[in-house]
Amino acid sequence: MKTFQTLLFSLVFGAATLVFAADGSVTITAPADGATIKANTETKLEYEISPGARGDHFHLYIDGKENVVRALKGSYTLPKFNPGKHTVTLKVVDKGHTPTGLEKTITVTAE
Repeated sequence: MKTFQTLLFSLVFGAATLVFAADGSVTITAPADGATIKANTETKLEYEISPGARGDHFHLYIDGKENVVRALKGSYTLPKFNPGKHTVTLKVVDKGHTPTGLEKTITVTAE
């Protein structure tokens, strides 16, 4: 019986998490996913985030390295990338910095 209760709780909690995650959105308008950018030149990241019911702000990951950003709409100057492929990820988090499930990742190639 306890196993059934645990399973039921997990299913309900998991479904609730998906509902809350679907409550918002993360959009990156520039650069486009798959874009080629100039190496060793600053590039503007243009974005808009609707954090949903559980979200507060977002964390920006550049090649896995984290930065905290509070503005939910606008632009952010990306670092000068060395030649090669790079990833940029925006993850919506709550006030405790826990991801809510809303995120967007793009890949760019610096040449």
